Amino acid sequence: MTTYGPGVALIVVDLQNDFATREGSLYVHGGEEIVDAVNAQAESATAAGSPVFWTQDWHPEVTPHFVTSGGVWPPHCVAGTAGAEFHADARVTGEVIRKGVDGTDGYSGFSVRDPRSGVRTSTVLGDRLMAAGCGQVVVVGLAGDHCVKETALDARRLGLDVVVPLELTRFVNLQPGDDERAVAELRAAGVRVDSAPPARSDVIS
Repeated sequence: MTTYGPGVALIVVDLQNDFATREGSLYVHGGEEIVDAVNAQAESATAAGSPVFWTQDWHPEVTPHFVTSGGVWPPHCVAGTAGAEFHADARVTGEVIRKGVDGTDGYSGFSVRDPRSGVRTSTVLGDRLMAAGCGQVVVVGLAGDHCVKETALDARRLGLDVVVPLELTRFVNLQPGDDERAVAELRAAGVRVDSAPPARSDVIS
């Protein structure tokens, strides 16, 4: 079990309407089911002195990321739209890290990628964690086989210890078995994939 406290950060990935509501343009099945539990984790992390970061897809209307311009995904999380807003029940505290703002593929909270050239550039998240003295991150949110996975893998590339609690994510499964393949990839990279969420600070000190 992981206990929050100094040196540990919580990263909540893309808990947004287009992913976490049935009306969303890229609904992740069961995405709304994790909102209350994620709120509880964020509260516990904050109470224990852990920083909390929320990533947010924030795409332009036209981007190669979308199928309408040659990508693979339906338009989603377009900047300023209701679909891009956080789920109404999400209690967002801490810094918001927006990604994909310039038409890039914003899979990871740590980096974005030009969909044509493949060139990656960093977001501010890595710097924020370094400034906070964090050596471990807990990554939760949507979706486990895409943005959660990529955020966790980038964190490992930065040398961080990473925990992904399966109860606090859901999977797209664009192809059958994507969830199992994602978990295997995470574990191969040294990510600890837990079947239960991290310990609440008011339960385990």
